[in-house]
Amino acid sequence: MHTTAPTTPVDPGSADRPRRGRAVPYRFRVAARVLLGVLVLVLGWLSLRPAAAAWTAPPNLDPLSSVREAFALDARAAVHRLASGMLPLAPLGVLLPLAVGSPARAWLPSFLRATGAAALLGTALEILEGVAPGHVLDVDDVLLGTAGAALAHLLLVPPLRALERRRAAAAAGPAAGPAVTPDQVTPDPVTPFEDADDRGRTRPRPVPSAALSVLGSTAAPRG
Repeated sequence: MHTTAPTTPVDPGSADRPRRGRAVPYRFRVAARVLLGVLVLVLGWLSLRPAAAAWTAPPNLDPLSSVREAFALDARAAVHRLASGMLPLAPLGVLLPLAVGSPARAWLPSFLRATGAAALLGTALEILEGVAPGHVLDVDDVLLGTAGAALAHLLLVPPLRALERRRAAAAAGPAAGPAVTPDQVTPDPVTPFEDADDRGRTRPRPVPSAALSVLGSTAAPRG
């Protein structure tokens, strides 16, 4: 008796819904992790490298005091102070989401993760600079570095997220195939001796006529 195995129902709209939380391709994650490691090593080396100086200023623990002094001088000094404080940690705002594979996920956890990591790394680098010869601990470097990572994340990660979503939609489009509307479904024909409710029932497979002839033949008598 021929039976049909039960099939799992498939949601027709599941192929049209985009996948949330899709990870970044593996090669991009590896490249981002390598660049992130190089960035941390370079920043650590710059913080611990001794600097020749006749005298050093006391540590700056007043937030944004050096920024106000730079703006009081001229525009060139202000731009130099902002760039020197924001650029070192700015790549962290893009490399960290790529390294953990989360630019296609929810933006708020990714933003908070990148900003918090920048604040922790900036604090650690400033502590190292406070003990290195010729360097001065400056709280403004931590604030500006965190702001640089947050700004880089807000400017660059949303375009990367949109690009990843378009790539995922393009990859899922050909695999899903064209959508079939209810009007395009052709019902099975109904024979004159068959009721429409009996089409879904299991019917025995017909036996070939050759097999019936063999089963119906009698054995020949032995001589």
